[in-house]
Amino acid sequence: MASDHAAPGRRPLELEDVIRPPVRDAVPPLPVGLIGAGWIARECHLPAYRQAGVNVVGIASRRRQHAEELVRERGCRAVGSWQELVASPEVAILDIAYPPDRQPEVILEACRHGDHIRGILAQKPLAPDLATATAVARAAESAGIALAVNQNMRYDRSIRSLRALLDDGRFGRLLFAQINMHAPVAWMEYAREYERKGMLIMSIHHLDCFRYLFGEPERILASVAGPAPAPDGGPDESAAYILEYADGLRAIGIDDCHSWADIGISWRVEGTAGIAKGTIGWPDHPWGSPSTLDFVAADAPARWFSPRWPERWFPDAFAQTMGALLRHVADGAPLDIAAQDNLATMALLEAAYRSAAEHRAVSPNELSAPPGAAAQPEDR
Repeated sequence: MASDHAAPGRRPLELEDVIRPPVRDAVPPLPVGLIGAGWIARECHLPAYRQAGVNVVGIASRRRQHAEELVRERGCRAVGSWQELVASPEVAILDIAYPPDRQPEVILEACRHGDHIRGILAQKPLAPDLATATAVARAAESAGIALAVNQNMRYDRSIRSLRALLDDGRFGRLLFAQINMHAPVAWMEYAREYERKGMLIMSIHHLDCFRYLFGEPERILASVAGPAPAPDGGPDESAAYILEYADGLRAIGIDDCHSWADIGISWRVEGTAGIAKGTIGWPDHPWGSPSTLDFVAADAPARWFSPRWPERWFPDAFAQTMGALLRHVADGAPLDIAAQDNLATMALLEAAYRSAAEHRAVSPNELSAPPGAAAQPEDR
């Protein structure tokens, strides 16, 4: 993706060239219906939407009392069931905060209401497996509904800024990239019975970021293990994988979901003309911390740049994903988290599971849904 070196005569790198704040334009006031009233809705969706001015008009939950608790703070209305919310002509955008095994049913029902549903923001993973994800993506496309997937790690400030640096060719030919996560994961209640767990729920963030940053890999080699002491742990609660790219780049992920000390998420990218490294503050107790970015490039070889910002991945990135969908529906703005692109992330996830099971490198092209084009960020 990056050029081999900075162009001759280019002026020295300055922070303002690449470190851009999130889009702060007013979001279109399309009415949003939120399905789900659990932790992620309460602590991420709604706080981020409140700050961004997203027009939430109704909340539905499997437990109505949970929805009623949220609407008292929000000032909208509680709806008796998600089916009622989907059918309401008042709602133009659906925001689904449901488990991945329940989400496809909601999306397929929403596709029957294309007369008023114009967009859907689904959680990641879009579905428990690629086949189901493909079916719901095609259903939404046929219904003329813009379906987006909340792959919000793409909108973390450090990842967004890294993408800008890569697009500017500041690091030359890329050699290695890595994401290391060592963090104890308290599995959500819905996931306790899942056989697929670690890669499905956690690694999918990192696999999607590798695609967002570097495009489509040729193959992936994955290995997984489950820690015996965890009664609710899955067989893939520890995962390590290598993505091999045609140009020689190797992207390496280590996802350790049961660390008990020295926890954190770090990343690093190394090229022939520069190095970038950073952290993702999500695991920091109790509410996470802002991500970080440090980089050095051939344009200024004696200086490390260390931009900092106040935004955190959770909850701030949630305003960006919803804002991207709202702008796409209202104005036709590019949507880099569209479901059709996300099928390539799901295919890469399926390839990782197949690789771990068969002890071999697997190309996502072996799966039934081929990878799509690399995503293009809307606010570069």
